[in-house]
Amino acid sequence: MIAPVATPGIGGIAGSTASPSAEKDKLASAAKAFEAVFLRQMISSMRSASLGDELFGSSAGEQFRDMSDARLADSMAGGKGFGIAELLQKQFAARAAAPTGDTPK
Repeated sequence: MIAPVATPGIGGIAGSTASPSAEKDKLASAAKAFEAVFLRQMISSMRSASLGDELFGSSAGEQFRDMSDARLADSMAGGKGFGIAELLQKQFAARAAAPTGDTPK
């Protein structure tokens, strides 16, 4: 049988010495980052559904719009967000608190 490898920076793996509050902070950070990525994809999909030709369309304008959308998604996820990060935190905190053999599936 192969033993799990402790990876620096990843919590919940055998050999982790991080405090519970540090693990909770990492989980919150990862959940917010996931929500930001999800929101970026959603905004990108909404932008691709255009209603017609752009008046001043250019690749520079598209690139600026994409950067603006990414910043908007980050700020949306950083605030209250849509609640995706909160739900992820609740679900993964419950799994992290469960004993190793009793992890829910």
